[in-house]
Amino acid sequence: MAQTWTPNSWRQKPIQQVPDYPDLAALAATEAKLAKYPPLVFAGEARRLKTALANVAEGRGFLLQGGDCAESFAEHGADTIRDFFRAFLQMAVVLTFGAQQPVVKVGRIAGQFAKPRSSNIEKQGDVELPSYRGDIINGIEFTEAERVPDPERQIMAYRQSAATLNLLRAFAMGGYANLDNVHQWMLGFVKDSPQAERYRKLADRISETMDFMKAIGITSENHPSLRETDFFTSHEALLLGYEQALTRVDSTSGDWYATSGHMIWIGDRTRQPDHAHIEYCRGIKNPLGLKCGPSLTADGLLELIDLLNPANEAGRLTLICRFGHDKVAEHLPRLIRAVEREGKKVVWSCDPMHGNTITLNNYKTRPFERILSEVESFFQIHRAEGSHPGGIHIEMTGNDVTECTGGARALSGDDLADRYHTHCDPRLNADQALELAFLLAERMKGGRDEKKLVVNG
Repeated sequence: MAQTWTPNSWRQKPIQQVPDYPDLAALAATEAKLAKYPPLVFAGEARRLKTALANVAEGRGFLLQGGDCAESFAEHGADTIRDFFRAFLQMAVVLTFGAQQPVVKVGRIAGQFAKPRSSNIEKQGDVELPSYRGDIINGIEFTEAERVPDPERQIMAYRQSAATLNLLRAFAMGGYANLDNVHQWMLGFVKDSPQAERYRKLADRISETMDFMKAIGITSENHPSLRETDFFTSHEALLLGYEQALTRVDSTSGDWYATSGHMIWIGDRTRQPDHAHIEYCRGIKNPLGLKCGPSLTADGLLELIDLLNPANEAGRLTLICRFGHDKVAEHLPRLIRAVEREGKKVVWSCDPMHGNTITLNNYKTRPFERILSEVESFFQIHRAEGSHPGGIHIEMTGNDVTECTGGARALSGDDLADRYHTHCDPRLNADQALELAFLLAERMKGGRDEKKLVVNG
């Protein structure tokens, strides 16, 4: 590297989105305590994810990344984790069939506690308090005591992440992820959906494929890959003191890894090339994500790619594009052309959530049709540019919430108040998330059929 990097070299750089801790001695003591805790994930797991993402970058896979906007301490529980994992697996099966490629499964979970804010202050009436920045930093309740950043919350976040990872590993490897189970859950969704007829054809084809596999002796009993799955975790690396405390040297390679999650990403508000978040992330060997919003220029993107992936290693960097349904056609093509021109190896992923937030009946929401529109535009633009649309990145939950409008059940603005539970931004509920997967699978299949026509034409 051109400059010496250490896990704490970011502290010499300007930094955005940092909480104002009143007791710096308590903060240092907490970080020192965390530095002695066991890693949450292991370097070998992160390398395995990087290998899978390298295949995506080369056009031989698809990335499904999703989960909570911001995890909370209050809603942590086995049922919540199970319901999310179940919805996520159903999406993965549908997308695998649509893409006819492996789907790399990465949750926004077991670490997604900190949130960037557009303002340091929240005002209600005549009262002004520090903004809520996620449960790892302060409390969501609008009281002076709750809004004070508290270092002890980092210990709580670590423990919740460890418990969540423990359960996720059990689900992924202990039989819950059995393909037969996932398919039966999916058939239940199709049966109950208002769009049942539309989805049944694809579901029937998956059933036929599975019946054929059984007929020739390929079952979950003799093929572990049908009853187990790789599942990885990710979060935004916003709170750098926490990340540094969990940064460890890998004993086999001698490289530094963030052990707080398999993949971490840099947000749209903290991607300044000479600032702390880029400095920290450039030195760790985990797969990285970079949020790309409308303000990012082509030259600015190339500079960031060179900083974060100077060796041009496939699987190292995922570009998570978040423009808005009405801006994607303006901004995405120029970024793709610059990256293709310079021969940069990246995964292109679509975040159709963050650019499509509106306010309706005093609730922040995201219309499903705008989410779908941005995803469709993302695929169309990549096909036109000859590049690989490599993934989607969504905020979702396995619970039956009413936070995003639209979808097959046509949630309206009047429905938002029914079950609006998010701690931060609106999430797709389980039905909407699976519906998005079905609609995306249709587009993927259509894209494959177009390619066949061209090849055979």
